[in-house]
Amino acid sequence: MTSTAPTGPALWFAGARPKTLPAAVVPVLVGTAIARHEGGAIWWRALLALVVALALQVATNYVNDYADGERGTDDDRVGPLRLVGGGHASARSVKIAALVAFAVAAVAGGALALVVGPELFAVGAVSMLAGWAYTGGPRPYGYLGLGEVFVFVFFGVVATVFTTYAQLERVSGASVIASIAVGALAVALMVTNNLRDRPLDELAGKNTLAVRLGDAATRRFFVGLFGLTAAAVIGTAAVVGWPALLGLVGLALARGPIGVVLGGAVGPALIPVLAGTSRVQMAVAVSFGLGIALA
Repeated sequence: MTSTAPTGPALWFAGARPKTLPAAVVPVLVGTAIARHEGGAIWWRALLALVVALALQVATNYVNDYADGERGTDDDRVGPLRLVGGGHASARSVKIAALVAFAVAAVAGGALALVVGPELFAVGAVSMLAGWAYTGGPRPYGYLGLGEVFVFVFFGVVATVFTTYAQLERVSGASVIASIAVGALAVALMVTNNLRDRPLDELAGKNTLAVRLGDAATRRFFVGLFGLTAAAVIGTAAVVGWPALLGLVGLALARGPIGVVLGGAVGPALIPVLAGTSRVQMAVAVSFGLGIALA
């Protein structure tokens, strides 16, 4: 399948699925806000953590493109541009791009580990392995309905807690609670994609959670994730102080995506929900982070 697409660097930027990148930015913003609240924000370490998170997100997206493209499950996709499935790049070149992104994450993470401690080497290695195994390898767990677990753990809990850890050099209880909100929002972004692609995934034998749950339950799950986010924001406020409730202001933007999903939109009609959910992620990150920093 071929279609009109950008060329050069713009093609690779589009292939990195930029609308998913807030999932990498949000945990770093929230984790750094907690570090600042607890008196230990170190901005250059936060910047390195951001590089690691973004590089891992891009690498995982490229692996997904490469692996799904080779299996043929991206041949009739709607939504974000697919480099391999859309015929815009070879599987080999996308695989190399994924490895380059992983290398960037390894370099930035290694620099942090040399300063903070060797435990970050282990965290980074596990994170990269999980990013590859999501859709790469002979038994990708993304095809078993476990993708949401990966996103919640690594782009929620791990990314938030260890962003704070890299600056405070200790585990913060507040970062653990806040990471639940971050993880729930990241999962909501994935659910948006999987709900849109559910009919084609089912035909291709890609048993995502949306395929396993079915259409109606997936829509309820999407809404429930915003409820979990609200609960985690309130829980964080109980620990750090009431200004953290500002995170609920950003969460108010979820009304739009929720309305579209509960309205029964399917296929291309769900594409705007991806952008809307990304906006909710960033709005919560900014309002929540500001509230935590002010608490």
